[in-house]
Amino acid sequence: MKLEVSKTKQAVAQNFANYLVDLMEGNESLHIALSGGSTPKIVFEELASRNIPKETWRKINLYWGDERCVPPDDDDSNYKMTVTHLLSKIAIPEENIHRIKGENSPEDEAGRYAEVLKTYLPNINNTPRFDLVILGMGDDGHTASIFPHEIELWHSERLCEVANHPETGQKRITITGELINNATTAAFLVTGISKAEKAAEIIDSNGNFRDYPASLVAPNSGNLLWFLDEAAAKDITSGQS
Repeated sequence: MKLEVSKTKQAVAQNFANYLVDLMEGNESLHIALSGGSTPKIVFEELASRNIPKETWRKINLYWGDERCVPPDDDDSNYKMTVTHLLSKIAIPEENIHRIKGENSPEDEAGRYAEVLKTYLPNINNTPRFDLVILGMGDDGHTASIFPHEIELWHSERLCEVANHPETGQKRITITGELINNATTAAFLVTGISKAEKAAEIIDSNGNFRDYPASLVAPNSGNLLWFLDEAAAKDITSGQS
């Protein structure tokens, strides 16, 4: 595990964008699972401002780690957020964008998207492999759309599952644990004081950390990165680097 702590949320976004650009320039092809949320939005804006050449974007295939079961033009859609802040501003081929179709029947879409992943991702250890999975963490310790009350979804034999938001009941499509942990690299983007308690419990292996799906992220490769701001990192005591 490697921690990268920046002073502000904006600095986290800038540092992670630097990491992504280096990764993009140093590889012939990349399969990246994106996350929703406010910090990825700033990362996307930062990437869009970098004037990355279209030759680089042609090497990149983009996927999503989770999606709300809403149409692609709905304000809740992770895909719409990515279009607004990144995809509409870069020269990436349409065929390199593999969205979860939130407008479909949730169960049908979980199955369909699993087949997309099997088709386009390299198969390593009998499981599709992302080069990078970008993850957020909720105030409750959830990641992707696997929430504490449905933590068993993490261990599903299916690549994608239908999750239910614990408060609203909104259905979501989410990738599951074996797929996440088969990635070459998993990277958390975690910012804000509201995340400090859970971040410290998980990173320091304290308290009720085993109850939080985010604590189960442990890539087989050993490449786990946490990009945090000072507010989210304030209670961490382990000093990992």
